[in-house]
Amino acid sequence: MTLAEQQNPSTPTGRAASRWLQLGLGVLCMIMVANLQYGWTLFVGPMQSRFGWDRAAIQVAFTIFVLTETWLVPIEGLLVDRVGPKPVVMIGGLLVGASWVLNAFAANLPMLYVAQAIGGIGAGAVYGTCVGNALKWFPDRRGLAAGMTAAGFGIGSALTVVPISSLIQTKGYSAAFLDFGVLQGGVIFLAALALSRPEKEDILRYQGLGRSDAQVLSTTPRQVLSSPVFWVMYVMFVLLAAGGLMATAQLAPIAKDFKIANVPVSLLGLTLPALTFALSLDRVLNGITRPFFGWISDLIGRENTMFVAFSLEAVGIFALNRFGQDPLLFVLLTGLVFFAWGEIYSLFPATCGDTFGPTYATTNAGMLYTAKGTAALLVPLSNLLTVATGNWHAVFIIAAIMNAVAAVMALLVLKPMRRARVQAIAGVQGQAHEPGTP
Repeated sequence: MTLAEQQNPSTPTGRAASRWLQLGLGVLCMIMVANLQYGWTLFVGPMQSRFGWDRAAIQVAFTIFVLTETWLVPIEGLLVDRVGPKPVVMIGGLLVGASWVLNAFAANLPMLYVAQAIGGIGAGAVYGTCVGNALKWFPDRRGLAAGMTAAGFGIGSALTVVPISSLIQTKGYSAAFLDFGVLQGGVIFLAALALSRPEKEDILRYQGLGRSDAQVLSTTPRQVLSSPVFWVMYVMFVLLAAGGLMATAQLAPIAKDFKIANVPVSLLGLTLPALTFALSLDRVLNGITRPFFGWISDLIGRENTMFVAFSLEAVGIFALNRFGQDPLLFVLLTGLVFFAWGEIYSLFPATCGDTFGPTYATTNAGMLYTAKGTAALLVPLSNLLTVATGNWHAVFIIAAIMNAVAAVMALLVLKPMRRARVQAIAGVQGQAHEPGTP
């Protein structure tokens, strides 16, 4: 129970416990959709071997998934803000399961593309709803709550990398798609039955605001789209997401091109092939980073945390380019890259919630999340650039530069713009304070 809950005797104990239950359900649902993105790289090679499809053509399916997952989230968010999270996540679970079942039987690229579009819609419905629900239930701890929810999406596939890989090797990729599709969709559907949204009184109580304050901070989606602060965050999100998505979708091909995918690596008492080790470690670190940096941002401010994390990501990508052909360094540096990248899925939703308020948090965060879809358009270009140059060096350098630019923007552009907005809302120059802004 938080300090605010302890100091306010009017806080119903049941409601306080309920918000942690809602957070846990959201994390569980996110775990169940994680493989749709992070497990995809395991299926690219087997599909290419079976059908002889071009790698770039297969990765178009990944791009379609990310586009439908992200660009429809604002619409799904509007539904959530109006009817609540339960029906949206239930439908999302059904679509998630159907997607991988269709992938299991896809014998041509158009069918694969359709299946991935269905999966993207389902995953977006689950992702956007769970993050938005966390922002609403935890207005006093947005960074931590958004980070814990997003951690499910980051770390969820770490639990299943080895089982999926083993199933692909023993029974084929179709069996892996089918079995895990049914499992993931079914768990989401059942968890959705217990989801609920907070009452307005809960939001005010947890955030410690009066009704007039909450109304001022509840910016409508139309107002958000006309705000320069939103578009600065959007550009930063695109810059950061692009590099991370390239690594997510291309990690297996990169390891293969570096000729280290099956080289054994011993670390932490374990010995695994470099690619398998990297995938497992990356998923864990990609999950841990989200609540970690979210919590840090609650303490030292969103933009300050962004600068540290984004700078670390730039250094990690540059080092991976320079030293990644060593199997052990490949594992360690990809871990660093994912650790410094995953936090964007906690920092940006939390910053959006801080800036534009709780009432339309799901919709507004969903509009910002479409930046991931925009960034996904750059993933196929990384293949083309690699073919043109004969290696991955240009891709790595560009990704490192994009992260460095975003780090600078966090301090020199976003921070002063957000401060000016808060001061304008408060009407008192230099005396305003907003969550996530020390």
